[in-house]
Amino acid sequence: MDRTGTNLPAVGEYNQAVVLDAIRRRPHGITRSELAGLTALSNMTVANVCRRLLDAGLVDEDGRRVSGPGKPAAVVKLNPGGGFAIGVHIDPAAVTYVLVDLSGKVRGHSRTGTPAAGVPSAIIAEMAAAIEALVAGTAVDRSRVLGIGIASPGPVDTGDGIVLNPPMMPNWQHVPLRRALAEATGLPVLLEKDTTAAVVAELWFGSSRDFAFMYYGTGLGTGLSVSGEVVRGVTSNAGDAGHITVDPTGAPCPCGRRGCVGHITVPRTLVERATAAGILDGVGSLDDTATVDDAFTRLATLAAAGDPAATAIVEDAARALARSIVVIVNLLDIDTVIFGGPYWAPIAATIMAVLPQAVRDDPALIPPHPVRFAESAVPVDVAAVGAATLVLDNSFSPKPSALLLAAD
Repeated sequence: MDRTGTNLPAVGEYNQAVVLDAIRRRPHGITRSELAGLTALSNMTVANVCRRLLDAGLVDEDGRRVSGPGKPAAVVKLNPGGGFAIGVHIDPAAVTYVLVDLSGKVRGHSRTGTPAAGVPSAIIAEMAAAIEALVAGTAVDRSRVLGIGIASPGPVDTGDGIVLNPPMMPNWQHVPLRRALAEATGLPVLLEKDTTAAVVAELWFGSSRDFAFMYYGTGLGTGLSVSGEVVRGVTSNAGDAGHITVDPTGAPCPCGRRGCVGHITVPRTLVERATAAGILDGVGSLDDTATVDDAFTRLATLAAAGDPAATAIVEDAARALARSIVVIVNLLDIDTVIFGGPYWAPIAATIMAVLPQAVRDDPALIPPHPVRFAESAVPVDVAAVGAATLVLDNSFSPKPSALLLAAD
């Protein structure tokens, strides 16, 4: 294998990203000498980087404090208004838009129905109008908007920015979303799978480095991080764990197999089971996402209140999820599983009363270390916030791979 070398011209940008990342992770501020000690950079390098960050408006000086011998040193803090990013999460039920500042605070939020039109121009026009309305409504300086991140159900072609053929969205076939939305808004656009966006958000705001993110929405998705790096795969579609078989005699999956975890645990399937068992009545067509949403909320409420039949259905889902998690933990030797997504909160308590012990007791579990289970550091709209974080991460996170020259 050919060795790769150091890309020296990229060192300055990498050091700047290292310093900015250190500053943003310390909301109460940090002195230049503390930054030098923390980053192992020289005092002169830190001073030069901080000057560039101040000139760019990305950081501010905020008072002084004693951090060693001599006079008090200036404290450097992130300027949240120094830059903004727009996040768009496309789901079969709705499209969610957020505008976040550099600190990750959501400054604006809106939601529309998912455009059903098969003509890409109609989809793009509606999304562009929603984005412009969001920016106008927050009254932020548009010149400070760094770009747009899109989180879409997979599969996606991130190289060409195309949404390929996501399940449950039959009219979204090969939509060249990135290019068209960039042309419509005049802003740079990034496209990723929704689960990947959730992992990026978790790395940005959370503290875990080796984890699986179980994204529970209209469908079930899995995002992965190993050693603090997002696992994207060759085509940026890694982590599709929905077809892990957890019950060979279970319900048929549209893929043709039986007992796929991504089919037997999703809201629609749980609602179908509850309706068939007479737990829920008055449920309309499950082809309507609003109907599924309402029925699932009722089922989750019954389970949380201790209704035995409703609880049994949700606990079955918990045990199925546990079996799929054992496969993922065995494969990657990760120590943390994080849960989030729009449908997670209503069933979280019922699931977590069963799932951790089911994982620990599974005789197939191989790694000897404990497995930690946690809620997402971004409790609301994690995919939309993650989409915005894609832009911030692309702009400001230090990436060692940027220092390497590609091998021939």
